[in-house]
Amino acid sequence: MALTKGTSSVPCDECISTVFKRKLGRCKRCMWQLLILSLVCWPLWFVYYSDTPKVVESVALLLFSCVFTLLLLLHLLMWAILRVRR
Repeated sequence: MALTKGTSSVPCDECISTVFKRKLGRCKRCMWQLLILSLVCWPLWFVYYSDTPKVVESVALLLFSCVFTLLLLLHLLMWAILRVRR
């Protein structure tokens, strides 16, 4: 990842934005992985932790489930936008 000119070690905005533009909605491997992770995590949470939502393990699994699902939805949204633009 390229760095901005100067002594800053923070990547420039262009580098950060191009990484997301290259991957979101285009990487089918990521989309399949997120789909599988979502389909595994949600049932695990409902079966083992839905009755105790304040336990640390429950909160962690719920957080991971939400993140996997939201990232999958973001991928699918970008995929749909890219398909319409073609």
